[in-house]
Amino acid sequence: MIGDWIKEIKENSDPEELGMILVHNGIVRGTSKDGKVIKSMRLSYNKEMLSEYVDSVKKREGISDVRVWINEGELKIGDDIMVLLVAGRFRTDVLPVLQEVLTKIKKEIVREEEIF
Repeated sequence: MIGDWIKEIKENSDPEELGMILVHNGIVRGTSKDGKVIKSMRLSYNKEMLSEYVDSVKKREGISDVRVWINEGELKIGDDIMVLLVAGRFRTDVLPVLQEVLTKIKKEIVREEEIF
């Protein structure tokens, strides 16, 4: 998936506007943030909200593309939770957008329930 995304973005982007691609791959940990051992995680997300938000971010100056895949359902330890890719012109364009999009998804779009 990530390799395909990168290839597509390189093929379809203006080379003068594409200087960086960052990827985040979230994975189900074996412990919660407070150190409790977890067995699995249930995950769901608002698809419409995600689509609208990603479309708006793609229009920003210095951003060439944004791609998100979220693994919905019951996830076990080690499963991928999410893959997020942000492509753009400069590090100063791409880094803050990756952080912002990741935070927005985690706080407002995704619903996670850890199973203990």
